[in-house]
Parts: sequence; structure tokens; C-alpha cells
Amino acid sequence: MHRSQSLLGIVGLLLLFFGGISVLFTGRIEAYALIHLGVGIVLLAIFLFGSFKDLGKLLSARSTKYGTNMVVYSLLFIALLVGVNWFGARHNKRWDVSESGVFTLSPQAKNVLAGLDKDVEMQAFLEGGHDPEIEALFESFAYGSPRVKTTLVDPDKQPELTEKYGVRAYRTVRVAYGENSTTVSQPSEETLTNALIKVTKQTAQMVCFLDGEGEPDIDDQQTSQGFAEAKAALTSENYQTKKLVLIQEGKVPDDCNIVVVAAPERALLPQQVDAIAAFLKKGGKAVFMLPPRQGNELSPLLAEYGVKLGNDAVVDQVVRLFQGPQLGLNPIVSTYGAHPITKDIKERTVFPLTRSVDVGQTKPGLTVVSLAKTSQSSWAETDLTTLFDAQSAVLEESDVKGPVSIAAAVDADLKKLGTGEGDARLVVFGTAAFADNKNINTLYNRDLFLNSVGWLSNQEELLSIRPRTVRASRVEFSEEQATAIFYLSVLVIPELLMIIGLAVWWRRSSL
Repeated sequence: MHRSQSLLGIVGLLLLFFGGISVLFTGRIEAYALIHLGVGIVLLAIFLFGSFKDLGKLLSARSTKYGTNMVVYSLLFIALLVGVNWFGARHNKRWDVSESGVFTLSPQAKNVLAGLDKDVEMQAFLEGGHDPEIEALFESFAYGSPRVKTTLVDPDKQPELTEKYGVRAYRTVRVAYGENSTTVSQPSEETLTNALIKVTKQTAQMVCFLDGEGEPDIDDQQTSQGFAEAKAALTSENYQTKKLVLIQEGKVPDDCNIVVVAAPERALLPQQVDAIAAFLKKGGKAVFMLPPRQGNELSPLLAEYGVKLGNDAVVDQVVRLFQGPQLGLNPIVSTYGAHPITKDIKERTVFPLTRSVDVGQTKPGLTVVSLAKTSQSSWAETDLTTLFDAQSAVLEESDVKGPVSIAAAVDADLKKLGTGEGDARLVVFGTAAFADNKNINTLYNRDLFLNSVGWLSNQEELLSIRPRTVRASRVEFSEEQATAIFYLSVLVIPELLMIIGLAVWWRRSSL
């Protein structure tokens, strides 16, 4: 009888324990908790009432000691888990084991957060004040910097905030840094990072695209050769853009911080070349994208800055299944020079229809670095007539065997060169197609293009790999599903295991 009473006492304590855990973690007294607490109290009362007279003997019984030890050890184990969780909460550390690193911020986002010198506030206006996807984003940004302060707002409960900030739709995020603020209507890591860049940058630099000589149109969204995607990418990082008709202006306007010369179909006039040269001698910054047979009139100017523009086109051998090697004019690059523009780029980029761009004759005051090189199976074909008219190419002695340099960056100390004051910077590509609507979002072309502009504008914090849309390896549950999972994993299954262990102990102790 005493053994049965001791079993009732142990079971009563077990039921009280799990009932209490349920109330503690859910904050509600539901059926599970009511049943466990009620039955536990009854069993414990029966045990105490029936064992009151023989309590001393019962407490000294071997079976009671074993049962008590089991309960004590279980409580100690649970206390250990609570302690570990408390320590983890005080010293937060995250490991991202998801596919594609969905919970890890991009290098660019980390760089922007590292540059914060005061708090940035992120307010999400959510229906019901809850959205798992945005909450996960906020957690990542808050983990990335203690400067990030996040708030979830239910517009229906706090309408005064929606009126104050002009919020008109759910899932809108307001990002505020000092007196600067902006709103994001489609929150993602990329859009929130761009919002941070926008509110933390003091001034927006102007990027002027040369126009009027058949260059790609920065407003052209319809054709694959347009540069509307490039313009949008620059705008997202708080650059301003405009067209520059140099033949009308006569010179590069003072508000142009960076000039982009991209694939002019007609040769630039001498006065246009002189205007670009004068801009560089005043410490200007420029991007040149010059495909084969285009922009050759700029070769002497680029040679002054240590860049050799090849009169050729890079051909690569593409191995296709069941077809063998094939000639290709879209070299894929995975080899990059040591330069801030390419320091974080480890993946591939594609350069459709490119010429060679190599380090030429340098002199004191010039630092010229090759940014990208094609594979060893490529070469720079000098017979352009046969290549483009007959669609054939053969590696000859006059050709340059790969790897072939197809991009270069120049940092020019004008005082040492004796041409002016300050520093001029140039980035030269052997193609413009890598940044057109068709290719800028292919592989890592967008990062290379934006890093080039960021380096020219002396914004080192932007030179990195930008956020990418990845497939989130997460499962979102409804409140009912989450509650069911909690009860099964935290309460029911551990409780069943303990009851089974208790039954085994009871059976063995009775033998």
C-alpha cells in the first residue's frame, strides 16, 4: 500500500510540474493545465493524507528515495536548461544553418550597420502588429548592430502614428536616422539596406551618362540594351542620375560627380574628348564602357592614365555537351584583381562582347590595377573583320592568349603627374553589355557595376556584395499550429517519456 501511495505522490508531483510549465510558458490556463493541476493536486492530497502517519517511514523507504532522486535529477536537469537559456539570452550569439544563409545579412548590410554613429529606428506598420517575415528581418538587423531599434506598430490601435508619418498601407516600414527618414513599401533585406544608405548619406552624388552619340538610354526599360536597370540600381543606393549631352554643354557641368561613357555608336568629336580630359584633370571620376570597334578615339586619353585599350574582341571556348568546344563571345570571369572594387567578389560575372583592357605604360602618380581576367581558354582576337563578318576565329600569333584582362581601375595623383590638384579616378570596361537591362542582374554583374561607382565616389562602405533574394528555408505556422507543436515537443512527449521511465522503474522495483 505504501508503494502505491508513494507512486501517487510522484505522479502528482509530475502532473503539477508539467501543468505549471504550461501556465508559465503560455501565460494561459487551458484544458491541459487545468487537468494536470487538478489531478496532480488530488493525487498529492491522497498521498499526503494516506501517508501522514507513516510519513517518516515512507520517506526513508528505498522506493521513495529512488522516486525522489528521479524527481530531483529531473528538476536539476530542467534548471540547467533554464540556466543555459538565461545565459544565452544575456550573451546572444546566432548561427545561420539555413540554406543560402537566409538569416545572415549581406556584407553590404553589415558594412552600412558598422558605419552607424547614432541610433536608427525601424518601425513596421503591420496588420495586427505581427508579421513573421518582417520580424525575422528586424531580428537580423538588430543583431547586426545595437544601434538598430525596432518597433512593431498596429495601425488600427495607433492611428495617430499612421497619420503622423503618412503611412497608407500595411507592411510599410519607416526608417529614421536623426532628422532623415524614409518609408519602404516592400520590405526586404535589400530595400531596408538601401533605405539605411539613403538616410545615412549626407548628400546624393550625381552620375552623368553621356548621351547623344547613340549610347544606351538610361530611361529605356523595354529593350535589352537599355540602361534603365542600371539607373534603378544607382537610384536605390541614393545616387542621382541624368543625361549629359556634351556636344551642347561644351564641358562637364560642375554638378556631375561621375561621368559614364557607355558604348557610343558614333565617334566622339575632339572637343568632346577634350571636355572629358579637362574634367579628369580637375579631379573628376569616370566610367568608360567601350566595346570592340566603339570609342577608339578615347584610346590616347586612356593611355595617358596607364590603360591600354585593345583593338580586339575576346573569344572564349565554351564546351557544350555532345558538341565539344564552341566559340563564344560572352566570357565568364571568375578571376579578379586585388582592388577594393573586387575584394568581396568571389563569384562569376559575365562580359558579353568585350575587348581587352589591360595595364599599359604607367608613371609615378598612377596606380593601375587589372580588375577582371578571362579564362585560359580565351584569347583576344585581332581579326575583327573575320570574327564579325564570317563568324569565325582562330588563335594566331598576333592574338593575345588568355587569360585576358578586360577591365581596369586607375587612381591618379594629379599633383605627381603635374596636371592638376587632387585625385582622378577611372574605371574602364571592355564592354557596356555587362551592365545593360539584360545582363546587370546576371550573376554578380550588378555588384561589380555598383562597386565601381561606389569606389569612384569614395564611398568605401558600399563596396561589397549586396543582398540577394534567396529562398527562405523557413516554415511559418499559425498560432494554433505553433501551440500544438509547443505542447507536443515541450510538454506531452517529455511527460510521456518520464511516465514510461516511471513505469519501468516501478515494475523493476517490484520484482
